[in-house]
Amino acid sequence: MKKKKVLFLCTGNSARSQMAEAFLRHYAGNIYEANSAGLDPQGIHPLTKMVMKEAGISMDGQYSKHIKDYLGRENFSYLITVCSSAEDNCPSTFPGISQRIRWHFDDPAASEGKEEDKLNKFRQARDQIEKQVKLWISNEDLIESSLKFNMI
Repeated sequence: MKKKKVLFLCTGNSARSQMAEAFLRHYAGNIYEANSAGLDPQGIHPLTKMVMKEAGISMDGQYSKHIKDYLGRENFSYLITVCSSAEDNCPSTFPGISQRIRWHFDDPAASEGKEEDKLNKFRQARDQIEKQVKLWISNEDLIESSLKFNMI
């Protein structure tokens, strides 16, 4: 069975979209090919790697990519924007996208204050993203099962 390709998009591709990519790969890498990109890639934030490591999730091989690396070059079953800026600034016509989904998470990389406060913002974002990815996977499984059942 061919994997469904998913592209997570945010502005900097430094935290939220990277976390979503890693979680989808971890929980359903056998079904989905997870990718991420940004409108203005900034490199993966060090706290992103730290909080994902705390959760036991590997980000090996992941790096920040620009949306132009994919635009018109690849087909995706899903484009999932994880911030309002990416949703507002992503091209409205994106060739090769079957479904477009919007999730919104606050940007932990924009948090200010003490290091511990910043770390807590990254942990909150990680936990919210993990929950959303797991929910989405289970809903997609239900839809897929329903479609198969109705075809019989």
